[in-house]
Amino acid sequence: MKGGQRLEVAALTSKVGDGIVKVKEDRGDTFICLTKECLRDALIALRDDPELDYRYFSECLGVDYSEWKHDRDFPESRFEVVYNLMSLRHFSRIFLKVGVNDGEKVPTVKDIFLGAEYPEREVQDLFGIEFDGNGPAEGMRFLLPDDWVGYPLRKEVPLGGEDVVFDADTLGPAVEDKSMPHAGESFEGKTGSEDVSGR
Repeated sequence: MKGGQRLEVAALTSKVGDGIVKVKEDRGDTFICLTKECLRDALIALRDDPELDYRYFSECLGVDYSEWKHDRDFPESRFEVVYNLMSLRHFSRIFLKVGVNDGEKVPTVKDIFLGAEYPEREVQDLFGIEFDGNGPAEGMRFLLPDDWVGYPLRKEVPLGGEDVVFDADTLGPAVEDKSMPHAGESFEGKTGSEDVSGR
């Protein structure tokens, strides 16, 4: 702690100042919400400060808040990108967040943390959030087939039941084909009182 606030927050306040949108504590974790423009400076400051030593990049992930009806850290942005860093010196964790809308880009941090390259590409492939400086070649996907249309982790995409075309135009098994009821599961008006699992 420094001046009543966490050391990381004090360090970033001196480095990026107005780039900090808000700081919040939730379930023992600290989240620092930043503008996209100061993200790289903040990550470098946390990594290179010998007192903090946040050198372990755990992950970055995307979140689609388009259908979220509660309070949000970036109410004007549809998406958030969350960076999870760990200091192996202090065994402490810090989360940085930025807000982004469709068509906007987040600066890549793959040159700051080498481990960021693939998570950024996954977020781009599954959410459509673009990272400036870490994009695929035109018409190429990262995880999905190159001809895949859309971004499957966006909220407007329905859950499950989608036929997937495999090689030689064969269809993969549908969800219903692989679903197996088990004792204790309610379905078709039955409860788990009967042996319905086939086991």
